[in-house]
Amino acid sequence: MSFFKGFLRSPLLDGQSKNRKIAYLGVMTAFAVIANTLFEFKLMDTQFSLTLSVSALLGVMLGGIYGFAVCFLGDLIGFLMNSSGFAYMPWIGLSMGITSLLTGVLVNGVKRENKGGRYAMIALSCAFSFVVCSVGINTTAFYFLYAGDGVSYWTYFVARFIVKGQLWNCIFNYALVFGGVLLVDKLLATVKK
Repeated sequence: MSFFKGFLRSPLLDGQSKNRKIAYLGVMTAFAVIANTLFEFKLMDTQFSLTLSVSALLGVMLGGIYGFAVCFLGDLIGFLMNSSGFAYMPWIGLSMGITSLLTGVLVNGVKRENKGGRYAMIALSCAFSFVVCSVGINTTAFYFLYAGDGVSYWTYFVARFIVKGQLWNCIFNYALVFGGVLLVDKLLATVKK
């Protein structure tokens, strides 16, 4: 049963009043919007973004369910504020939300004996996020949207991750998650005082 409590367990929100929870969720949603609109840049044909690491860190702070809601809303509001004329792609918000959900549940909901277990859960959540979100959701959706006739899924996969460099974006973001968890732990210790 403790695994299912991990969906709601939040180191930041546990024990807070309803008003404080709403305030924290509002601030974190605004942070997700900022991550979606300002922390993106292109280097040649590769788009780099920090939304993957921000989603994972929000999952660590807010827990699975709240992290999912904040990341999905952050993507939607960010799009409404700065669409640049492009169509809305809901699978991006879904993959951000699932990244936050996976990280929140694994890091906060799985019991571990030592700090090394925490990093093992972060590594596992990064692996799941890569397979489920980056490959399973985003690459599949972009394949159906952009791949031409006669292009196989695996050809598109290699083009997206290797040729266009999406793999480097993922590696960079997952490295930020590990470093960011140390910062989040210190921030949460300060907020809880």
